[in-house]
This record gives sequence, C-alpha cells and structure tokens, in this order.
Amino acid sequence: MTTPLLSLAFIILTVVIYQGFSLWQKSHGKVWLNPMILSIAMIIPILFVGNYTFLEYKEGTQILHHLLDIAIVALGFPLYQQFEQIKKHWKVLFLLLTLGAFIVITVSFFITIWLLHTEEMAISLALKSITTPIALALIHDIGGSASISAFAIIIAGVFGAIIGPKWLNFCNVTSPASQGLAIGAASHAIGTSTISKISFEHGAYGSLALIVSAIITALLSPILIPFMISIIS
Repeated sequence: MTTPLLSLAFIILTVVIYQGFSLWQKSHGKVWLNPMILSIAMIIPILFVGNYTFLEYKEGTQILHHLLDIAIVALGFPLYQQFEQIKKHWKVLFLLLTLGAFIVITVSFFITIWLLHTEEMAISLALKSITTPIALALIHDIGGSASISAFAIIIAGVFGAIIGPKWLNFCNVTSPASQGLAIGAASHAIGTSTISKISFEHGAYGSLALIVSAIITALLSPILIPFMISIIS
C-alpha cells in the first residue's frame, strides 16, 4: 500500500524529471533526446536503489495516468482545425488507413513468426502501432504478452518520433498530410505529439491516423490474428 507521502514523492519526482528532460530537449533542439525515454531510464534505477516496486510506483502516480486521457484529447484540437479539409477526402483516408493497419498487423506477425518462431511474441508485436490501452485490451482476448506489447508500443512511438520525419523527407514524402498520416498510424500518440510541433496540419493528420488506425485495428485484429494463427498451425 502506497502512503500519501510516498505518492506525492513519486509524482513530484516524475514531473520534475520529465520537465527537466523536456527543457533539455528544447534547448538542444534534438528529437532523439526524448523526455519520456530519458525519464524512464532515470526513474527505473531510482526505484531499484530505493527498493520500490513498479506496482508501488504505478499506484502512487495514478493521478498522472488520469491526466494522460486529457493530454490525448488535446491532440484532437489540430484535427478540429483541419476538419473541413479532411472531410473532403475521408473515403480515401479511411481506405489508406485500413490498408495500413492490415499491412502492419500481417507483416509484423509473419516476420516475427519467421524470425523467432514464437506465436505469443508475434501476436504482441502485431499490435505495436496503436495506443497502449487498446493494445492491452486486445492482448488479453487474443493471447499475447501485455508487457512485450507495451514495450514494443513505446519503441515504435519513439522510433517514429525520432527518425520518422527525416526518413519520410529522405523518401521525398514531404506533404504535411502524408507525413502526419504515416507517423500517426505507425507511431501513435508519441509520434503524433512530436510532429504536432512541426505544424498544425501535421498534428491534424497524425491525430486522425492515430484515432482511425486504433479503431480499425481493434475491429480487424480479433478476426485477422486468429486466422493467421490457423494458417501457421
């Protein structure tokens, strides 16, 4: 049981470390100085040295988990700003995001099976490109590992945030809409929050891809993943 004083200490520790790394990233202008990853890298050793468990930390910082919902909703503001433009092309956008979700699930699943020969790992990695709450809810029904899926989601988000825009520019994909859709679909909230700093249009299409891809994956994966398992069985 986490005491109120310990909970307060965990919250202050988390906020101070994260904001410190955020300021550091802003002052240096380097995307790879991701405050979330750096915060995790610092907080874990602190918990280990203090002999605190992750469950104690999670229980003590529940208020921060609740604030995440508000932060995600804030990503919808750029979407509202670009709504009229998005509405003109909604059929094409929906088709592209559906195709993207299908490719991500199938390619991730079969490559993992091919390389690691582990069904549980393949299921977990197939859901790496959607938001954590939805992925974890699906994992319990489909049969993957929640911890592996959560870790893969973080890596996908940070990887897309760090090199996504540069890679797309290298591939001559320079349209804000295209970049937003690509990173939002592949790197969910972490990637979307990063590209939102580039322009409102990036953020709008990233938010759209984040939301629609999550819904499509939630509907598609319970059907598609068991079908793929039956193929390899």
